[in-house]
Amino acid sequence: MTAAKTFRDLLVWQEAYKLTIDVYRLTKLFPIDEQFGLTSQIKRAIVSVTSNIAEGFGRVGIKEKDQFYSIAGGSLSEVESQLLIAVGVGYIKESDFTSIEPQIILVQKLLHGLRKVNKEKGAKK
Repeated sequence: MTAAKTFRDLLVWQEAYKLTIDVYRLTKLFPIDEQFGLTSQIKRAIVSVTSNIAEGFGRVGIKEKDQFYSIAGGSLSEVESQLLIAVGVGYIKESDFTSIEPQIILVQKLLHGLRKVNKEKGAKK
């Protein structure tokens, strides 16, 4: 396995990017009057996932990297919660959520793995 040269080489970023596109498509189903409410909040949170992975990759220190990867994980949990709210209020069907849920879980697992590897690198120093 070759070392990532840019954040785009990270599998976790690639999968988070796919999720971001899926979430944007899903929010198009929301009512137009929600454009500045839940829709906006979900979009900000999902973009935060890929952005914080990229920013963490660009940092030098292990603790700094982990902080950004941790924020990405928090934003991902926020997206999951907000999508569940969207189901609850009837903006999307439960089947819409269950179709995107495996990608959420995959990104969560990949982020966890990235943080673990990052911490192991820090422990070796």
